[in-house]
Amino acid sequence: MKGILLVLLILFFIATPTLCARVMLDADSSFDVVSYGAIGDGQTDDSQAFEKAWQTVCGATQDTTTLLIPEGKTFLLQPILFKGPCKSNTINIEFQGTVIAPKNPDSWKWGTDLSRWAWVKFQGISNLIIQGGGTIDGQGSSWWNQYSKDEEEDGPKKPTALQFIECKNLKLKNLTHINSPQNHISIASCSDSSVSNAHIIAPEKSPNTDGIDISESSNILIENSKIETGDDCIAINSGSTFINITGVTCGPGHGISVGSLGRNGKYETAEEIHVHNCTFIGTQNGARIKTWMGGSGYARKIRFEDIILVGAKNPVIINQHYEDNEYSGLNTAVQVSDVTYENVRGTSVSDDAITLNCDAKVGCTNIVFNNINITSTTGGEEHVSCNYASGKCSMSNPNVTCLYGQ
Repeated sequence: MKGILLVLLILFFIATPTLCARVMLDADSSFDVVSYGAIGDGQTDDSQAFEKAWQTVCGATQDTTTLLIPEGKTFLLQPILFKGPCKSNTINIEFQGTVIAPKNPDSWKWGTDLSRWAWVKFQGISNLIIQGGGTIDGQGSSWWNQYSKDEEEDGPKKPTALQFIECKNLKLKNLTHINSPQNHISIASCSDSSVSNAHIIAPEKSPNTDGIDISESSNILIENSKIETGDDCIAINSGSTFINITGVTCGPGHGISVGSLGRNGKYETAEEIHVHNCTFIGTQNGARIKTWMGGSGYARKIRFEDIILVGAKNPVIINQHYEDNEYSGLNTAVQVSDVTYENVRGTSVSDDAITLNCDAKVGCTNIVFNNINITSTTGGEEHVSCNYASGKCSMSNPNVTCLYGQ
């Protein structure tokens, strides 16, 4: 009997060398940036160490590989690109420490690739998970002082802090993002992705510091996050479809905006947008759609539902005349249609509760208000401003009687 057992054991180890090797590989599937030379003292440039660690992580063949950014350290990074595709099925970044950008704009090292107008950029990576409770600090105050809004007209002069391009099944969660030079998070040409439990912070007067910008992307979920910025908490730009925003607290900031769309005469679109169970505290706007005259395209199938307002200035606003520009004379506009506001309640610090500033030629169609209760903290009567909009209204204070075709 003992002889038979011995033979079986020998046969098992002969037949399973691959399994034994696999166990050893899995044990080595986590890579700490410190092991690649990162110092983490907040003064030494750790960019090269991060790049070396990424090359190992992205090139590893295990099913899941992990890049560790350890707790208790602050890593100074120059503009950096993490590029895929990677060999592992899933890339996990355990982001526990802090990364900071160079404080002086003149000390940023861009290289020759101007398309990298972002500080930390991830491109072409599937099944990327970034989590761990760490902090991304863009140190943007010097940038805010150096470039005014007028200087941005010919294109961005300030970098996005964290940019994702051509990523699928991205999961970004449990991170703090502070003081980006421009927008904090940019999601472009991505799909089937989510941002959750994010805390985004910048001063109320910091210019162009959007929380999350989404463009050319589909099936994106933003949930259970707090966004305090100097511009839009979330901006949903052209090419966005099936965007779901839920459980977001916004303020200070400019609200959650669809657009702007149609700038510089462009054809731009956004549709299937659902903003649900969100709170606006002291924001310049609440639920907003903004488009440029002279552009074309559409913003449609948009729903703002279960919205709470606490001292918002412009709680509900559709503006097809966002800003005059050299294309305004073309007499074209982005079409706005199939927009629903339901269960919107709370207070406005102005008397302007609802503004529908639509174009005389294109107009806004099938605009629906249901179960609305917005009161003014001024003690005055709540106003509705409405031009060239059609749809229906029921159970609303103030009543949107200006909608024709009810």
